[in-house]
Amino acid sequence: MPFYTASKSTFEVGGQEFPRISWWKEPGMRGLYICLMFAVLTSATNGYDGSMMNGLQALDQWVTSFHNPSAATRGLLNAIMSVGSIVALQITPYIADIAGRRAGIITGCLLMIVGVVLQSAGLNIQMFIAARFLIGFGVAIAHGSAPLLIAELVHPQHRAIFTTIYNSTWYFGSIVAAWLTYGTFTISNAWSWRIPSIVQAAPSVIQLIAIWLVPESPRYLIAKGKNEQALQILGKCHARGDVNDELVQIEYREIRETLALEKEFEGNGWLELFKTPGNRHRLIILISLGFFSQWSGNGLVSYYMSDVLKGAGVESAKLRLEINGILNIVNFITALTMCFFIDKLGRRPLFLFATGGMCASFVVWTIFAAEFKKTGINALGYLEVTFIFLYYVFYNCAWSGLLVGYAVEILPYKLRAKGLTLMFLAVDLALFFNSYVNPVALAKLDWKYYIVYDCWLAVEFIVIYFYYIETRNTPLEEIVKYFDGEQALLGGDLATEKARALMVEEGIETRKTDVSRFESRVSTS
Repeated sequence: MPFYTASKSTFEVGGQEFPRISWWKEPGMRGLYICLMFAVLTSATNGYDGSMMNGLQALDQWVTSFHNPSAATRGLLNAIMSVGSIVALQITPYIADIAGRRAGIITGCLLMIVGVVLQSAGLNIQMFIAARFLIGFGVAIAHGSAPLLIAELVHPQHRAIFTTIYNSTWYFGSIVAAWLTYGTFTISNAWSWRIPSIVQAAPSVIQLIAIWLVPESPRYLIAKGKNEQALQILGKCHARGDVNDELVQIEYREIRETLALEKEFEGNGWLELFKTPGNRHRLIILISLGFFSQWSGNGLVSYYMSDVLKGAGVESAKLRLEINGILNIVNFITALTMCFFIDKLGRRPLFLFATGGMCASFVVWTIFAAEFKKTGINALGYLEVTFIFLYYVFYNCAWSGLLVGYAVEILPYKLRAKGLTLMFLAVDLALFFNSYVNPVALAKLDWKYYIVYDCWLAVEFIVIYFYYIETRNTPLEEIVKYFDGEQALLGGDLATEKARALMVEEGIETRKTDVSRFESRVSTS
């Protein structure tokens, strides 16, 4: 594929071209997308937490309230949230698949709010740690459902943009937390850290309100046999309520036949991820996405920015908070901008460009850190901070948005919740390692610890080059062809030969004429 694909006036579904639409000009779609973005702010909660913990550790009042926690205790404070997420992942896919995508978001938000209440009370360090475990538990459940709802509900033309925007809201939460902790810096008592902690509940409260304005995933409804309801939602969300629209018909046939094939000929157990070459390929990508997204050196800054900046000669706590806040604004602008170029530039080229740039900038960052330690020249410390910013520009060209967006789209429906859960397990394991090991390693090795990430980033580049597949401008169900070839269980107008034979054999084919009669009955009922 070419590195850059110019925007066409059409998009393709089921082998047919349809004119592109502007969502803000479509009344139903406009309202849906606005409500949907408020309903899936889970990633913003995650981002808020990372930046908040960064900010709190720079506040003397927080340090005093918890009796100057050691490096190991601070590592546990950050790692315990990942532990909570890891524990929750055992039930996360079952909530999404059995109770629904919306139910998963609601459950996760309620748990996060309870955790924030306990965290904000924070009578002692043990209570603070327990609260963060509960927050992590809730985040995992909501995180395991929110991106599924987006990918399965939005118009096929907009899937890449909206799924990548989802995870990019991490930085929105991070910005709010960074500048809020900066604003409470001057408060001379415990409210300087309790206020940012209380505000952490805001995204979950907003989600609980907005989720009632968003319909359930039509794919989930079809999987549960609620075909009429699913068709009406597809019509309302993609064609101004017209269930007879050609795009809606093609989507409905493709989804219904594909899910029927998966139900008849594929299981949805965990072992399915290991059974076929295509699924094993998916598994390699999912696990690498999770670990690479957190083991690329970004964990040093996400939770330990204060320590990194001290090592670069930034002694002022106020200045460290300012740098943290500005970095998050730059990150958010970069990540959000790149969301609109995912289908133009492609997933694979962006992953390669981002990882190569991260590796190069991290090497230079390491060199300046080493020279500053030797000489103490302030200019070298400033250059080190500059390359921290440059590193994050590269990181946000791909990893912020595509971490979730790419993981969701490469999985077939039956494995989507479980596959995403495995990816988040890799993320949480990496976060646990980072949170507990990074402060200790930084204290012991200082800048030499950066060399580990210099080497690891080169390994990441090689893995991406050999294993990551391009999926741009491809409808959700049709991506299976890139992994499974002619063995793919794809229904609809682009059904593979194997799928057509199986549908005829089992009598599960949904012909166009049958769909038209079905839709006419729905529209007149």
